[in-house]
Amino acid sequence: MLDDKRLLGELKQGNNEALRQIYMEYKDNLLTIAASLLHDPWAAEDVLHDVFVSFAAGVRGFKIRGTLKNYLIASVVNRARDVFRRKKHHLIELDEAGPIAADSGDPQWSAAFSEDARLLTDALGQLPPDQRETIILHLTGGMKFREIARMQGISISTVQGRYRYGLEKLRAILKDG
Repeated sequence: MLDDKRLLGELKQGNNEALRQIYMEYKDNLLTIAASLLHDPWAAEDVLHDVFVSFAAGVRGFKIRGTLKNYLIASVVNRARDVFRRKKHHLIELDEAGPIAADSGDPQWSAAFSEDARLLTDALGQLPPDQRETIILHLTGGMKFREIARMQGISISTVQGRYRYGLEKLRAILKDG
């Protein structure tokens, strides 16, 4: 893991290499979160780039309270929520968006992973947005329930309930599918 505070200090001094290092460290995880929330890889890339443009523009006044990773995740989630609200009536179907596949040297693994990713993406898309977001933040974002609760402005027990009910629904969807 990068030394975020040192990199932020360098970035505030105008070191663009620090921004590149931060971007390279977090981009894959943030893109996965955005794509999981939006089910649109192009919109997810736009969200990621918008977040980093805003981050770079406002970094001089930025004070880190938690971790940089959680700040960036919260920024991606908030931006994804905005995109989702704007595009609510124009969302593309999950099968049109296609799955986000990992690049692997093994074609069999890639094919199996792509199919599993498609099934999981389809199942996640059937969950209520609050449950989907909680599951993605916890599993993909690596955030603790306490951090999710703080970010969403809800109680920890509500986060735990959303997570538990969301997993139960996912299991039922995947079992029936």
